[in-house]
Amino acid sequence: MTERDRAQPWVVDPTTPSVARMYDYYLGGKDNFAADREAAEKIIKLVPNAREIARSNRAFLRRSVRVMVESGVDQFLDIGTGLPTQENVHQVAQRVNPDARTAYVDNDPIVLAHARALLADNARTVVVSADMRDPQGIVDHPEVRAHLDFDRPVGLLLLAILHFVVDDAESVEIVRTVRRALAPGSMVAISHITPGDLSEEDIRRGRDVYTATATGGIIPRTHARIRSYFEGFELLAPGVVPVEEWRPDPETVILPHRGGIGIVGAVGTIS
Repeated sequence: MTERDRAQPWVVDPTTPSVARMYDYYLGGKDNFAADREAAEKIIKLVPNAREIARSNRAFLRRSVRVMVESGVDQFLDIGTGLPTQENVHQVAQRVNPDARTAYVDNDPIVLAHARALLADNARTVVVSADMRDPQGIVDHPEVRAHLDFDRPVGLLLLAILHFVVDDAESVEIVRTVRRALAPGSMVAISHITPGDLSEEDIRRGRDVYTATATGGIIPRTHARIRSYFEGFELLAPGVVPVEEWRPDPETVILPHRGGIGIVGAVGTIS
C-alpha cells in the first residue's frame, strides 16, 4: 500500500448501498449488508434477469481475458474490479500464462480490503485505490506504473462499470484517457448494460435505486453509444453483441430471457 492509499479515509457506511456489494449479492455472494440486499431486491423486482446478467458478465470476463492472453497479452489493468469471486482476471490469465501480471483498481474500501487479503501472497497482482472518474490518476498511479509496463501491450478491462458514469462525454473520455497510455498491441474489453425491454418508467425507477448508492447513478446505453467507446481500437469479431454471444465456449450458458435489461460486450485491439 502506498502513502497515498494510507492517507485516504477508509470509511465503510453499511447504510448506503454499494454497487460492488449489490453485484456480489446478484452473484450469490455474502459480502454485502442489509442496505445492499434491499437495494438489489428492488432492482430484481424491476429487472427479473439481474442475476443472469451478472453471471453472464462474469463469464464474458473469463472468455475475453483468455482471448487476450492467447493473443500475447501478459499484463492486465482491471478498473472497477468489484469484490473478489471465482474466476478473477489473474486466475484466468495465469492459468494460460503463469507469469501474467494484473493491477486491480477500485475505490470501495470493502473491495480493496477483500482483494488485498485474497491476493497478499500473489506477487504478480496489486490492488490499487483509485477512481475511474480520474483516469489519468489511474494510469499515473505509482503502484500501477511499477507493476505494469505501459511500453508493452496491456489488457484493459472496463466490465459493467461505465454505465455508472451517467454523463456520455465523461464516460467516453475515461476510455480515451486510458487508451492514450496504451502501447500498440494492447486490448480492451468493455461490457455495458442496454435498456433491453424495460419501459421508460422501469428504467427511471431503477435509476432512482442506484442514485441512492455511493456511486450515485446508472444509465443504460444503446449499441451505437457503446460502440463509440472503441474509437481507436479495432473490434474483434463478432463486434458489440450480447455478452453470452461473444465467442461462446462449451461452458457458456445461454439463459432464457425473463425480461429486463440487456448487457453487451466487445473486445478491441490497438494496431
